[in-house]
Amino acid sequence: MNKVILILVDGMRPDGQRACGHPFADRFPTLSAHALDAQTVMPSVTLPCHMSLFHSVDPDRHGILSNTYVPQVRPIVGLVDQLAKYDKKCAFFYTWEELRDLTRPDHLHTSMCINLHRNDGADAKITDAAIDYIRREEPDFLFLYLGETDEVGGHSQGWMSEGYLKVVHDAWVCIERVYNALPEGYTLITTADHGGHDRSHGSDRPEDMTIPICLCGPAFAPDTALDGVTIKDIAPTVAALLGVPPVKEWEGRALV
Repeated sequence: MNKVILILVDGMRPDGQRACGHPFADRFPTLSAHALDAQTVMPSVTLPCHMSLFHSVDPDRHGILSNTYVPQVRPIVGLVDQLAKYDKKCAFFYTWEELRDLTRPDHLHTSMCINLHRNDGADAKITDAAIDYIRREEPDFLFLYLGETDEVGGHSQGWMSEGYLKVVHDAWVCIERVYNALPEGYTLITTADHGGHDRSHGSDRPEDMTIPICLCGPAFAPDTALDGVTIKDIAPTVAALLGVPPVKEWEGRALV
């Protein structure tokens, strides 16, 4: 049975992954089953996209339409809450505090936030902490969020600018370090919540809606292109890898 690490790079466009100049960013899709034309949800905004990733429904179903969290009117069990029902050890490592509302705190074995607005090099620091935890605790599921690509790259300097690509490159430094540190039996999934254009995102433009999803592990054939993938497929896929049944309301499909 697999264990899973999910790394999300906020605002990473697939063409940004290809153009960032890091060798592992080019190599990783060849090690993975991948969809470099996967689709996110509307509005293509960070918190709604994360809610759809972890709850496998569209924003009009979970009710989060901006970066302000509001309780669900008709609650849907999320990925971590479902894994906790089956005694899976789960952890969150992130750099944007609003992500704390993606799951109930008592369903996490460990949670750590290093706020990117108050800490230089927050992505590298949270990666260090996540690697240390993986080596010590070998969790069943760990979510690592890298936020500098969106904030320091896209919004500050513009998507696909030189500065943006530099931050994408730095994110892949972090991803490669996690990959090299993983114990045997782990699947590593990399993705983004949305893309971006100019210095913004949130529209239904292809630049905002298209994201990369790569899945590297024993259950996936290397260098295999996947069709019709959406961000809503991630939660069912993680659950399937961990031998946990999906929640009946989930709309995505398992990619295994």
